[in-house]
Amino acid sequence: MQMVDFEFRKELIKEDFSLNYCYQCGTCSSSCPVALVTKGEYNPRKIIEQSLLGLKDMLLKDQKPNVWLCCTCQMCVEECPQNVFLTEIFEKIKNKIVLLGEPYPETFKTQAKSVIENGLAIPLTQPIIRRRDQLGLPSVESANIKELKKLLDATDFGKKIKILEDNE
Repeated sequence: MQMVDFEFRKELIKEDFSLNYCYQCGTCSSSCPVALVTKGEYNPRKIIEQSLLGLKDMLLKDQKPNVWLCCTCQMCVEECPQNVFLTEIFEKIKNKIVLLGEPYPETFKTQAKSVIENGLAIPLTQPIIRRRDQLGLPSVESANIKELKKLLDATDFGKKIKILEDNE
C-alpha cells in the first residue's frame, strides 16, 4: 500500500506551481513519443498523478513509471491545455532521486563525467566537427572548464552523483 506524503506534494507544488493546474486529461501521454514506443509503460500523466497525490515512494524509490525515460522533447508541455511544465517537474523528481541516493541510469553519470571533463554532455568528435564545417553550421562552444568546475564544486555536483567516489 502506498502512503500519501503531503509534505512531498507541497514541496513539488512549491517548486513548480503549474502542477496544480493538471486535471488529468491525458494529453501529455497521448502526445509523448516515449509513451507511444513503450506502449504506455512510460506515462507522463501517471507521473503527474503520483505527484499530485504525493506518492513519494512510487516516484522516488519504485520509479514506476520510470521518470528517467523522459526524453525532454517538450511535446507534453506544448500540447498541455493547462500549461503544466511537465519536463521541469520531471527534472525536479530526477534531482530528488539523485539526492536521496536512489538508483538512476548509468548513462546520466557518464554524461555528468563528460560535462566535468569536456564542458559538454556529449562531446563533439572530429567527424562531427568536420561535417558541421561542411554544412556551414556554426562551431559548438563548450563551457569554460575552470569556471564550470568552480560552479560544480560549489554545488557538490560530483558528490551528489557519486562521481568522485568512482575516481578515487
